[in-house]
Amino acid sequence: MSAVLDNHGHAGDHAHDGHDHHHAPTGWRRWVFATNHKDIGTLYLLFSFTMLMVGGVLALLIRAELFQPGLQLVNPELFNQLTTMHGLIMVFGAIMPAFVGFANWMLPLQIGASDMAFARMNNFSFWLMIPAAIMLVASFFMPGGAPAAGWTLYAPLTLQMGPSMDAGIFAMHILGASSIMGSINIIVTILNMRAPGMTLMKMPMFAWTWLITAYLLIAVMPVLAGAITMTLTDRHFGTSFFNPAGGGDPVMYQHIFWFFGHPEVYIMILPAFGIISQIVPAFARKKLFGYASMVYATSSIAILSFIVWAHHMFTTGMPVTGQLFFMYATMLISVPTAVKIFNWIATMWRGSMTFETPMLFAVGFIFVFTMGGFTGLILAMAPIDIQLQDTYYVVAHFHYVLVAGSLFSMFAGVYYWLPKWTGVMYSETRGQIHFWGSLITFNITFFPMHFLGLAGMPRRYADYPMQFADFNAIASVGALGFGLMQVYFFLFVVLPAMRGKGAKAPQKPWDGAEGLEWEVPSPAPFHTFENPPKLDATATRVIG
Repeated sequence: MSAVLDNHGHAGDHAHDGHDHHHAPTGWRRWVFATNHKDIGTLYLLFSFTMLMVGGVLALLIRAELFQPGLQLVNPELFNQLTTMHGLIMVFGAIMPAFVGFANWMLPLQIGASDMAFARMNNFSFWLMIPAAIMLVASFFMPGGAPAAGWTLYAPLTLQMGPSMDAGIFAMHILGASSIMGSINIIVTILNMRAPGMTLMKMPMFAWTWLITAYLLIAVMPVLAGAITMTLTDRHFGTSFFNPAGGGDPVMYQHIFWFFGHPEVYIMILPAFGIISQIVPAFARKKLFGYASMVYATSSIAILSFIVWAHHMFTTGMPVTGQLFFMYATMLISVPTAVKIFNWIATMWRGSMTFETPMLFAVGFIFVFTMGGFTGLILAMAPIDIQLQDTYYVVAHFHYVLVAGSLFSMFAGVYYWLPKWTGVMYSETRGQIHFWGSLITFNITFFPMHFLGLAGMPRRYADYPMQFADFNAIASVGALGFGLMQVYFFLFVVLPAMRGKGAKAPQKPWDGAEGLEWEVPSPAPFHTFENPPKLDATATRVIG
């Protein structure tokens, strides 16, 4: 049976711990009062998949409406609610919690720690997400419907919203608090709980990317909290932060939001880079090329992410000096990103590669993420961006980096570590069906949007002129296919593994894989590394 659904105590109880606390709690208590990093990781992953499905349904409603010109299914007000909530739920409910789930599961295993540093806070930071998610989803049923100001929640639109806006703001506050607690936990765990012999520069790349991401989260989440609190006081307490009538400025909101928002997109991609940097060397059967440069590139991306925010605001009337600064800063951030891509390709170069599902998703990620990176570079040019701003070109760009970036890397990570989590191997055939189905339908969905954007179709519109009909129909069909592939993944890959169906997984299913997580049995026992392991010189194997 699996690590996910089965209860098992400590593998090979030592003589010194005669008390029962070493055995996993059972039944519902195991999950509600979970303090074990593996259980909390599982909870995060299942929660984020649920939210992916909710966000996916909203996306399919958007695509169903846009299948043909004219108003078919929903009125424009509801359409705006769908686009807003799809964004908020996917970013804060699906992608971020999933990466935190990976961090919870894998970081202690990778650095040889017994658990996360603050086990109870870990439980709290997970359970905070549930009421927040309920509030977000329930906002559809409030008077006036869900927030419809776009996921960016721009003023002055936020003044016109009903009570759901306040529920949305409260939900974001709670999710932000959860993120900050998770980050503190990750930082303290990585800095204080590494096994002896594991220096920072011997850590797996996934640990590095998460350490840097956690600092980013702590830096920017309070900024978002500030922006939405000012929105709240503008709505209810007579302040005028963003209201020109009282001496405020709606553009100030955009500055504060995007000072959070741009680092946020790197928060959603750096852990993905970490996962890919674990998988590519394992299947190329080579060491990661340029480990130190990968660490420096990740750090430079994080630092530069704070000085590019206004590239989202080229059309707000900023002085040309400002446009130039943000344009050059944005072009500069593509350099460390390219360094990472070159390093992955160099790792694969002349490697003895095999293409199991994790590798397929990793290579798929590199292909499609690079495309998304290039369209980002095009949008960085202020004169081009002014033409393409708020068109479907932008939608194509950020879905190429967020779906094919964050989501594909997570699929790669799931296939890579699932044998360790559950103790059973997934079906390779099903994994390949999921990969090819997802890759093809993803491109059918989002590639045409580049052309729609170049031809001038605006984003967030419920209706469009006739000339855009064909490409929209293609995109909608692709989206339905993509959604179905993710349902297939859950029903035919994840569920069987959770139920313990499938060939028994060896301790190290991938012969090229390196790292401490492969030093523990599959499925990973409830308690691992209770005594800090002694490591060899590479810090990838346990010797004592």
